[in-house]
Amino acid sequence: MTSKSYTFDSLPVIDLGALQNENGLAEVADQFFSAYSQLGFGAVINHGIDSEIIDSLFVASKAFHDQPLNKKMKVALDENHRGYIPVNTSTDVNSTLAEVTKPNQSESFMMMREDATDSHPVVSAAYLAGSNQWPELAGFKESVVAYNTALSALGRKMIEIACHAIGVQPSRVLPAFDCPTTWLRLLHYSTQNSLSPDDLFGSAPHTDFGAITILAQNQVAGLQVKSPQGQWIDCPVIENAFIVNVGDMLHRWSNGLLKSTPHRVINRSGQQRYSCAFFYDPYVDTVVTPLDECVATGESAQFASVHYGDFLRAELEAAYQQHKN
Repeated sequence: MTSKSYTFDSLPVIDLGALQNENGLAEVADQFFSAYSQLGFGAVINHGIDSEIIDSLFVASKAFHDQPLNKKMKVALDENHRGYIPVNTSTDVNSTLAEVTKPNQSESFMMMREDATDSHPVVSAAYLAGSNQWPELAGFKESVVAYNTALSALGRKMIEIACHAIGVQPSRVLPAFDCPTTWLRLLHYSTQNSLSPDDLFGSAPHTDFGAITILAQNQVAGLQVKSPQGQWIDCPVIENAFIVNVGDMLHRWSNGLLKSTPHRVINRSGQQRYSCAFFYDPYVDTVVTPLDECVATGESAQFASVHYGDFLRAELEAAYQQHKN
């Protein structure tokens, strides 16, 4: 890109190992608030997720993406947003952060919450309710499901910590995650030519539309975060850490106290980049309203209430060919 390059000296750290200490929750909540009330991104360490679960997921992701296109297309993205998303089929047209006219230069496999045919989401015809599609790859489903289960527990823990960070009883928010909307996206970014256009991105500038994003990366960088000063900053790859950021819904719930920060991916490393993004979001029928505890006395909330499912539908229909009417 033509803009000046910056790097982080360090990323804010949220050390979940401190939860084992007396008054550890207050300590971690302070770390969380410091990171997400300012930059909106942080590195979560001592998260308790077994490295074998993470390594197995990356092996599964590479095995999937190494397949010929015709095999990947056997599980092409369906109307419930599960399956394979090829290169050049999603465009962040709703972005207010850049004029985006070209599709993202990434491919991915998407898994969401698994819904049985007799489950409440399916019976009530909730938006995106359904079952996943699985490729015919030995061990793939098992690795992906194990990771999704582990990250779902971590996501709920992060929401609880976020509540303490903004002075809200978790019981005010956690019911929205009793049947969470979960997404596990296995991403592959081929390297981009150094002469590629400025408006061609691995992932165009955007904010995440949910609550919490938990990202695992291989050793190839490419993620950039927009600093409070408006600079695009290279986000480091940190061993044994997840990169975690707040999405638009948690930003709204907190009345803007927690930042949903713009970010993008540009892979000019000369290497293949793999990342695994897990999104932990409220149930689709949740109405997200700024919490009273986050609105100062005598002031009005910064945001109107929003129905998460309606918000989500508008985002997906705008960005994905598979959801366009």
